[in-house]
Amino acid sequence: MRFRNALLLCSLAATVLIAGCSQTTSTAGSSSEGEKVATNQIFTSNYGAVEDHGYPLPAIPIDRLDKRFHRQIVEYRTKERPGTIIVNTPNRFLYYVLPGGKAVRYGIGVGKAGFAWEGEAYVAWKQEWPTWHPPKEMAERKPEVAKYVEEGMGPGLSNPLGARALYLFNEEGRDTLFRLHGTPEWSSIGTAASSGCIRLMNQDIIDLYARVRPGRSARVIVQQ
Repeated sequence: MRFRNALLLCSLAATVLIAGCSQTTSTAGSSSEGEKVATNQIFTSNYGAVEDHGYPLPAIPIDRLDKRFHRQIVEYRTKERPGTIIVNTPNRFLYYVLPGGKAVRYGIGVGKAGFAWEGEAYVAWKQEWPTWHPPKEMAERKPEVAKYVEEGMGPGLSNPLGARALYLFNEEGRDTLFRLHGTPEWSSIGTAASSGCIRLMNQDIIDLYARVRPGRSARVIVQQ
């Protein structure tokens, strides 16, 4: 496992069930492992307004986001077992491996230059509407968030971690400070705009959260 940054910083920004899908066709790489040409199920209709635990998540203007980054099921060749999460940083995709050579593919926002990370970890725990504690290093760069280092920013629509967060630990059981989390900044999906962590649209992180069972079997592989 390799860590390119000693401390990984999540950005300040920020269960929908699969239903009503349409069909589309996409082309992917020709490598021996990964996505291939397939007929996909695409869940463009799943980005409407929803109330979640008392929080009114607004609808995402999904038609303004490249369809590649809409949640969809794709054919995906991998030796990894179902339940594994594979983050393809260059292509801005997160894959949740399903049985039968398929995966749920989500569009993501990734860390900008200087905050990249790659390696393997596992989902140690997960939280709905989490409290955000910025690292001290971020507070030094952004004094306006210093007050949240100790007390934390409470859950809400403006919380940088969004509606859900999955916390990644390394093989030694230590927090990597790397998160998979939601964001209200839907327009950042497909870009390298965060300070290290992987962000998904709130409707997508709710879907992923419902699929993941924390523990060492919930492997996460981050590719650069």
